[in-house]
Amino acid sequence: MGGKYRITGDKYPRMRRPRRRSKVVLATIASVVALGLAGWGTLQLIDVFTGGDKTASAADRNERCPSPKASKPAKVLPQPAKITVNVYNATTRGGLAKAAADELKKRGFKIGEVGNATAAYDKKVPGTGLLLGAPAAADGTFPVLGAQLPGATTKTDARKNGEVDLIIGKKFTAFSKPQAAASALSALTKPAPAPSSC
Repeated sequence: MGGKYRITGDKYPRMRRPRRRSKVVLATIASVVALGLAGWGTLQLIDVFTGGDKTASAADRNERCPSPKASKPAKVLPQPAKITVNVYNATTRGGLAKAAADELKKRGFKIGEVGNATAAYDKKVPGTGLLLGAPAAADGTFPVLGAQLPGATTKTDARKNGEVDLIIGKKFTAFSKPQAAASALSALTKPAPAPSSC
């Protein structure tokens, strides 16, 4: 060839533009990132179909979510022998208060007064019964006596002593069986587990 393309010496003319190094570096980085993402996605799919490492995940869960501990200590309830119960009949059935008092006495309760309900409650207790006592009875005496008569409602008044009134209502048929009452009391005295934050 002649003219400006004529070859002289040991150097050859360049027929294209020189490559820019920045493009090569960017292409290399992009390919490395793409390969990394593809590998990570493959591992995720393998974990999904094989269930992953259950041992490790259980250990991680235990570290993040320690086993629940009791938030409150076991509740201490009074024994029936420490509770004095006044039994009143608010129904039209005669002798009910005496029969109920006798049954409670067999179960270990102290019996106080036995008779008909006052005018404020006579024939005005629609459920199985009403437990009436001082505000302090709500956390101690009411649960113990209430375990004997499921469905009984509770109400507090201004009395200062620890006696509790059991006013028998229209739906009363019988106390719960001793075994059922004991199970209910046992459940009340167990400590409550702390709510899990996991």
